[in-house]
Amino acid sequence: MKTYSGPISDHFNGRHFFDPDGAPPLFWEMLRWQFDGRRERHKWPEWVPSPYSDKPPPRVDGDKVRFSFVGHASWLIQTGGVNVLVDPVWSERASPFSFAGPKRHNDPGIAFGSLPKIDTVLVSHGHYDHLDVTTLSRLAARFSPRVITPFGNDLVMRAADAAIRAEAFDWHDRVELGNGLAVTLVPTRHWSARGLLDRNRALWASFVLETPAGKLYIVCDSGYGSGVHFRRVRERHGPLRAAILPIGAYEPRWFMKNQHMNPEDAVKALADCGADIALAHHHGTFQLTDEAIDAPPIALAEALDKAGVPAERFLVLKPGQVLKI
Repeated sequence: MKTYSGPISDHFNGRHFFDPDGAPPLFWEMLRWQFDGRRERHKWPEWVPSPYSDKPPPRVDGDKVRFSFVGHASWLIQTGGVNVLVDPVWSERASPFSFAGPKRHNDPGIAFGSLPKIDTVLVSHGHYDHLDVTTLSRLAARFSPRVITPFGNDLVMRAADAAIRAEAFDWHDRVELGNGLAVTLVPTRHWSARGLLDRNRALWASFVLETPAGKLYIVCDSGYGSGVHFRRVRERHGPLRAAILPIGAYEPRWFMKNQHMNPEDAVKALADCGADIALAHHHGTFQLTDEAIDAPPIALAEALDKAGVPAERFLVLKPGQVLKI
């Protein structure tokens, strides 16, 4: 398998990427979690349909922005006459296999056939619940959008389908998208792999999307750590109109805390980045970890109340729900 090669930097040693402020999980920790006989894994209901289903308009012009939650970490963002998809996954499973691995517990909030013309796709990293080559191939065949992704993930995409128009960038690279939109890839506390032999051979990132409606901070996967990643984004890219922050896939904490925020961490991340409002995601569609399906929104409400943050400042949408600002 072809992997990224390039100059050594402060986060690439010539073979592997790393986060100087991060702590990726160790393989033996993964085994300990998976084979822990005392492990308490909550069973999710087989199917938890959303009462919503969105049919987006062809475009949203001007300085308005429309967020449509597709599910898990997938969003359609429409603003300035440009349609942007984030980490699109329409497949039934977040897995290399069609017969095994985390399975959807609800339909995508937008039927694939109801998508408007997609101009740009942002893919944060290579984990299967974020980089779905089947969906990217369908998008390439129908819309041929630009796909903006961190270094190395473009190789995965093109190896699967040469028609995917993948463009790879480094942390802090800024990419013009047209109509006044641009996106900057920013460091995030995470890691990447698609198999046993390619750990951290591709880069991971969050995004700051500049739009006519203001700057949007899109965090698809991240641990909290000391919060330094979020404070740096505020310092370098603020003020932020909105942030999309993960609140799910966080138990057990001893294993997940360095790679996935829990709701209490997400509330601290909102304070650190200083966004006007936050939208929650990365919960309720694929069971990746041990918490119950409804635990993240319940814990988020408790964390907001404890921190004295109004509930309307950190919103939880269901797949198919829409927010306009």
